[in-house]
Amino acid sequence: MRGSPFRGLGLMTYPYNTHYLDIPGNCRIAYVDEGKGDKTLLFIHGLANYALVWKKNIDYLKQFYRCIAIDLPGNGLSDKNEHPYSMQFFAKSVADFIEVLKLKNVTIVGHSMGGQVAMTTLINYPGCAQSLVLCAPAGFEHFSHLDKAIYTKAIHLFDFISSDEQALRHVIESSFYRNQSQGESIVAELTGLMKTYKLNTYRKMVEACINAMLDEPVYDKLDAIKLPVLVIYGSNDALIPNKMIHHTTTEHLAKEAVKKFPDATLILLPDCGHFVMWEKATEVNKEIIGFLERG
Repeated sequence: MRGSPFRGLGLMTYPYNTHYLDIPGNCRIAYVDEGKGDKTLLFIHGLANYALVWKKNIDYLKQFYRCIAIDLPGNGLSDKNEHPYSMQFFAKSVADFIEVLKLKNVTIVGHSMGGQVAMTTLINYPGCAQSLVLCAPAGFEHFSHLDKAIYTKAIHLFDFISSDEQALRHVIESSFYRNQSQGESIVAELTGLMKTYKLNTYRKMVEACINAMLDEPVYDKLDAIKLPVLVIYGSNDALIPNKMIHHTTTEHLAKEAVKKFPDATLILLPDCGHFVMWEKATEVNKEIIGFLERG
């Protein structure tokens, strides 16, 4: 099924055809599918985001590979049914998506929460991909019960004094190290997509995802991911680690986590924030190609 996803939302024209796939669990996943090649890149976005955050990567990498970017259930143009929105749920959705489409030679590419979803997928379903790329992934931090309580209380306070749109804008702008205005198109399109949610559904989904990231850690299971892994962070990431709770640097956090994988490479890109694949798209694309061709 294909169509123009933003018709009626007053937004710019979507640059790709949109496809929809029904998978087990009453889920309909929206996705884009561009390019051809022996290898498939499956892109997974972060918290409350959508497939278009990978536009700068798809536009270039589709010359060499099949590039598929999904909207996770509850996000973007995918269904917004009553799902648990746990890491386990998302991981099963990704694995089912790969199985139903019969994808081969898959490299999963995850950003932020999508990175934690990707790691959970490969821990639970190790045969569904051949390699893994993590762009500024969540999941590399430890959260004690006290940490979780502090973080959750802070989120609720911020939600109380901010609208969903204000909170979204704050997070997107904080994701860029330089020229925060480059996230304006993302903010505009995600704000438009909010109109497709029933009352309070959007906030419930976001809160469920945040709780899932805290309650379903992957850090102590990283050694189970025996595939080649490429980890890319911006050295000026303002979101990871959580500065309110963990007084360390992105570089230190990343280096310690990468040691846990049997086969992983870490790339730190200078003068770059959390939206590493957008802010430093050329460098990220080059690193992904080099990683895949080495394999």
